[in-house]
Amino acid sequence: MKLPLPPRVAYPLAFLSGLLYWLAFPGIDVWPLSFVALVPLFVALAGQTPKRGFWIGWTAGFGMTITGFYWLSYTLQVFSGFPLPLCWLFQGILCGYQAGRIGLFGWLATRGDQRGWGRGLTLTLAFAASELVFPLLFPWFYGATVHQVPALIQVAELGGPIAVSLVLLAFNYALAELVLARLAKRSPNKRVLAVAVVPVLAVIYGFIRIGMVDARAAIADKVEVGLVQANMSLMGKRKNKREGLDRHLRLTQELKDKGPLDLVVWSETSVMSAVLEDEANHALRQQFTRTLGVPALFGSVLARPVTDAREFALFNSALLTDRKGNVVGRFDKQYLLAFGEYLPFGETFPKLYEWSPHTGHFQPGTSFTPLSLGDRQIAVVVCYEDVLPGFVNREMREGEPELIANLTYDAWFGDSTEPWIHLALAKFRAVEQRQFFVRSTNSGVSAFIDPVGRVISHTKTFEEESQRATLRWLKGKTLYTYLGDGPWWLATLVSFGFAFRRRPTKANSSPPKNAE
Repeated sequence: MKLPLPPRVAYPLAFLSGLLYWLAFPGIDVWPLSFVALVPLFVALAGQTPKRGFWIGWTAGFGMTITGFYWLSYTLQVFSGFPLPLCWLFQGILCGYQAGRIGLFGWLATRGDQRGWGRGLTLTLAFAASELVFPLLFPWFYGATVHQVPALIQVAELGGPIAVSLVLLAFNYALAELVLARLAKRSPNKRVLAVAVVPVLAVIYGFIRIGMVDARAAIADKVEVGLVQANMSLMGKRKNKREGLDRHLRLTQELKDKGPLDLVVWSETSVMSAVLEDEANHALRQQFTRTLGVPALFGSVLARPVTDAREFALFNSALLTDRKGNVVGRFDKQYLLAFGEYLPFGETFPKLYEWSPHTGHFQPGTSFTPLSLGDRQIAVVVCYEDVLPGFVNREMREGEPELIANLTYDAWFGDSTEPWIHLALAKFRAVEQRQFFVRSTNSGVSAFIDPVGRVISHTKTFEEESQRATLRWLKGKTLYTYLGDGPWWLATLVSFGFAFRRRPTKANSSPPKNAE
């Protein structure tokens, strides 16, 4: 078959890539497919125009998102209160938008290739650029497909999840080149095929680093940590706020009965009764913290009087108390969830909140400072902030955190694959920062994760449960902590540069011999 492939072949291949992507992704977890899922897309893009390259990429993205994010219609209905058919429409629109990420990849890859910069280089740079710059409501990375394979994800300490994505891309690219050589009836480029060894090199690096990190953790100071998953229903936690608190107190006591604890972690908004921020320490001590008997990190709702129509600004906060029950630290969630905690343009057009009665009226925080428990520091992130590598990086650079803690509430997504996707994406923060990581969620999945991304233990979804684990305080920063996504921003600039500047050739890059 001649290249480029005609649309009747290219678009089905792209959609097939989207389905394979979904099957490899967390929630379905057929991770070996990550080594072949991009092959049909790469073959479909070969030789295409940039316009068609965008739509071929978009087709793959839509195939992945409409299947992988099937739970969005339920979530939108719960958040907004809109009828289900309207939520299906919104789901299609949202998935169509998020598919634009792979559409951008297709456009950049074909545009750069068309301008003579080489297929392999433009594919690599375009993939990094698309994973970095395309804004998503629900972020994800291709590298998450191998979250269950610790040896493959250790390169995240060098370049975050995008580094893992590119390791997988290398093998997919080599296979695609084999297919393209067969279609074009030519011999495959042996230098191109050599990139297939990249995952092997990553695995060797991973095994070496796992041993080194494990040895370092073995001699670090221990910290006994408990987590509580109260499993209050979505509306039940709002209607019966005392029941939610009682469950947390009872489960915490069960943890204490099994031995001393240095810290217990509750979920996001585990204490639902809003209190004025200036009175939080006194009010919470009177309510429960003075009798808790263990340092605690828990979610609370704080209120601040304001002079506008809202009367009060609300904050989705994580509060840290010491063993005596005094509030010694506060972190306010910054990345609020649109349609759940706030409505875009809701402050400008208050009528929108009347149409979406279940949406909150929260205001984002601004501080990245880790919370201090004695002479130890804890990097705290709330809800889906734990899937944002740049956000966690920023907090890690603000101080010297020795533990990462996440407080989450995923009940909005029902008993779907979303909580498992969330856990899989979050695991990368432990590897990137070489820290132990504790996650407490109201309805699961709660977990303890070690610094190489292994899950020490986890809960089931929608079950009341508590767990404890011996973790370690670990200081230090990684290359990714310092550099962050800087190299990927450079790759993005180069990718867009390739898209708009033709590669010079020998014929036009040097002056004619008779020029003076």
